[in-house]
Amino acid sequence: MRRSPLFSGVLYIIFGALFTYFAIHDLQNNQDWGFYTYLLVILATFDIGSGIKLINFHFFLKKNQANAKKPK
Repeated sequence: MRRSPLFSGVLYIIFGALFTYFAIHDLQNNQDWGFYTYLLVILATFDIGSGIKLINFHFFLKKNQANAKKPK
């Protein structure tokens, strides 16, 4: 069974939030923006951006499916 874009999008946003939490935690512990902190911020940015894009794609598909079922 295939996963819906909505489920994948929510999963990506959760991972993005988790990476953001780890980046903030690392920054508080080290008091410096190191390589690990930058890496976590970049991963969080990609994950949150991909999650938003997948959620938008889900609603786009649902809208197109609803329009295809309407009689003309």
